[in-house]
Amino acid sequence: MVTIKDIADRTHVSASTVSRVLNNDETISVLDETRERILQAARELGYKTILERRILQKKKASKKERVSVGIVLCQNVEEELSDPYFLSIRQGVEAELSSHGIKTTMFRLRETDADQHVEGLDGLIVIGRLKESALKGARDLENVVYINHSPDDDLYDSVGIDFEKATEKVLKHFLDAGYKTIGYIGGRERLHLKNESITYEDKRHTTFERVMKEKGMYKEEWVYIDEFTMAHGYELMKKAILSGDLPEAFFVASDPMAIGALRALQEASLQVPEDVAVISFDDIEMARYASTPLSTIRVHTNEMGRIGVKLLLERLNGRKLPLKVTVPTELVIRESCRKA
Repeated sequence: MVTIKDIADRTHVSASTVSRVLNNDETISVLDETRERILQAARELGYKTILERRILQKKKASKKERVSVGIVLCQNVEEELSDPYFLSIRQGVEAELSSHGIKTTMFRLRETDADQHVEGLDGLIVIGRLKESALKGARDLENVVYINHSPDDDLYDSVGIDFEKATEKVLKHFLDAGYKTIGYIGGRERLHLKNESITYEDKRHTTFERVMKEKGMYKEEWVYIDEFTMAHGYELMKKAILSGDLPEAFFVASDPMAIGALRALQEASLQVPEDVAVISFDDIEMARYASTPLSTIRVHTNEMGRIGVKLLLERLNGRKLPLKVTVPTELVIRESCRKA
């Protein structure tokens, strides 16, 4: 920050004289040339007096009070509670907006009409997978940030993770740890609209299939897909056990599914990781307290939400170039699989 001393050094005038000139002290006797030199230096260096700084702060505070941001949730309440992944993102968004004193409007796309809420908003944060056309009222709104999905990198800011890289980390660990047969339990990625739901590819699933085929280790019978819930994780693992052809290890696409899968293994008197190893995805709080603490991919969901807000504020402050932020993930090894 520029100080009075900086201006004094530049103009070769005492700091006290600079201070009195900048604060319009009418009792000071100084040459017009000197006064102008001080004022010119202050402008060039971007110096703001205490009064000017207070006025600027009040303007910023007033602007914050006027800003209104909509949070679009693509999950219904049941989905959000059954898998805390999106809940944690939302909590990060809400905490960051609250820290800036910004008014928010939250709505779930499949439970209300988006057009009613978009009007009068300065920006939108969309959490989850959503078609651009679903936000008809936001068609002319540049300030939209998508989290965990990006419909158009050339138009909108987005925050996400690299699912392919994360899946490759899991498979590398399994292979380095000596596992020869590896299965997959996952859910369906969906794009949500108010009256319909469209299924899309899940990068965890497609990357698992690609890597295992490259290694000559892929077996379609070891891939189990249903919904991203604890109950479906349980049912899919039971199905795998009853098949009589159980792999040594499973990559499970979410922690809630993995916790359900652990229950099925426990009921079948199978030990983890001695009989079946498990690595899952998300690192929700429950993962470390599961019956066997889960090895998992840690996703910084709360931070994803906060970053989304920061991108939106940059847009509101004039940035035009859309940015795509990829938040890194990390593999956390606990008791549910052997160490490499």
